Amino acid sequence: MMTNNDIQMQLRVMATVPGDGRVDQKGNFMQVYKIRVVIADDHPVIVAGLKQTLSVNTIEVVNTARNSTEVVQLLDKEDVNVLVTDYAMPGGDFGDGLPFLEFILRRFPEMKIVVMTMMENPGVLRTLITLGVRCIVNKADDVSHLIPAVHVASAGGQYFSPTMKSIVETLDRFSLSDSKAVSLSKREVEVLRLYVAGMKINDIASQLHRSKQTVSSQKNSAMRKIGVASDADLFKYALEVGLAPFSSEPLGPR
Repeated sequence: MMTNNDIQMQLRVMATVPGDGRVDQKGNFMQVYKIRVVIADDHPVIVAGLKQTLSVNTIEVVNTARNSTEVVQLLDKEDVNVLVTDYAMPGGDFGDGLPFLEFILRRFPEMKIVVMTMMENPGVLRTLITLGVRCIVNKADDVSHLIPAVHVASAGGQYFSPTMKSIVETLDRFSLSDSKAVSLSKREVEVLRLYVAGMKINDIASQLHRSKQTVSSQKNSAMRKIGVASDADLFKYALEVGLAPFSSEPLGPR
């Protein structure tokens, strides 16, 4: 049977001390390590919601950003452990999507990143993971997945929300432990750029002085490497990685 002293001790163990610490079993104050986070999203309402979600004892949101320019400025001056960023965030000097994330990892090689996105393109997810972004949360999943994603990112692990996990598991011939990024040859890139710009295979062959069969083979090889099976997914991939400019004109061969 528990005595009054036992009950009081149990209450002290369970109690959370206001501020940045807890009480241990001996009643001593313990400092709690906080993961310092920057949130980047171009929608203020979403930023407010994310700040509320991440308001837990082990996470401190040190600042927020609306575009890539603000992100870089904050990371230059703030001590940040994890960047929580939207994948599509136009308007900054450093772009968004894969080019922006590549830049961040080059400039801040120790930075851990959690990406939030509605994008479900397997080819882009493959490239994201091989780039080193291994914590990805789909916006269609419960926002509470951000909390474990931040903790896992801080520890250098990988975390995929349920929607992302189901897509990642379909990536054939791909190991998440493989650090080799998807690499297209110069000729494959040339073909993809022209194809998503609207040129037909015959026209590309004529412009590049290659046979129609060679151009078609290079296009198909590139699609296998990036993990897409349809032209529609290829166009999405090209936009998301910067192979094609954003335009109001429909993409595809004319």
